[in-house]
Amino acid sequence: MKLDKERFMQIGGKVVLVTGANGGIGSELVRQLLERGAAKVYAGARRETARQDPRVVPLLLDVTDAADIAAVADLATDIDVLINNAGASGDPSLLTSDLENIRDTYETNLFGPLSLIRALAPTLAERGGGAVINVNSIRSWLTRAGSYAPTKTALWGLTNALRAELADQSTQVIGAHFAYVDTAMTEGLDVPKSSPGDIAKRILDALEADAHEVFADQLTADMHAILPSLTTGTFATTSPFTPTATDTQAPTAENAK
Repeated sequence: MKLDKERFMQIGGKVVLVTGANGGIGSELVRQLLERGAAKVYAGARRETARQDPRVVPLLLDVTDAADIAAVADLATDIDVLINNAGASGDPSLLTSDLENIRDTYETNLFGPLSLIRALAPTLAERGGGAVINVNSIRSWLTRAGSYAPTKTALWGLTNALRAELADQSTQVIGAHFAYVDTAMTEGLDVPKSSPGDIAKRILDALEADAHEVFADQLTADMHAILPSLTTGTFATTSPFTPTATDTQAPTAENAK
């Protein structure tokens, strides 16, 4: 079946807001959006960075700050695409790390994106629906100790639920998943890493292809392919318990004795 590209999102001429715009992936998203002809890019970050291209509007934006989000909603009344890219790496233990720090990770990785979507959904609706991209992780499915992985699992569920809620206003919702990327967050890790440029390109390709998810590297695609064996967040070593037909029978006067 031939795809009708005319009905898909095209970046040329669109206005985009990118959070975490000063990081490795965020900077590449901004650069590549401009290369693809975006009319304007709001570059949100906790500190403003001078940009040479006049199409870039730097924004002071802490995604955990309600006042910042309200100010962005008042200013960015022309956006077509929201890219929730800001994120925190979290603390090493759910049991022993400071609980307030764990809450902060959830605020950045989960409630920040949700708050921005809630604030900007009416604008997207007024402009025909637009799109939301939540930058997620392979950790949505493959866990590790600490607060980072569970926030990404939660963001995966949030993205899917919001896709259903935003369907009525024709907003495209994309979850972007990938493993290690060569950024400051992974500095010092001796593992294979994708380049920020490659990840940004695949995310934007998915936007223009009308996708709902993008697995931006091969490892993530491979992990998703075996997702039924990762329901506990790790590779299964035992089979899950499945009730027998007898176990699931509704109680009767006879078998309830």
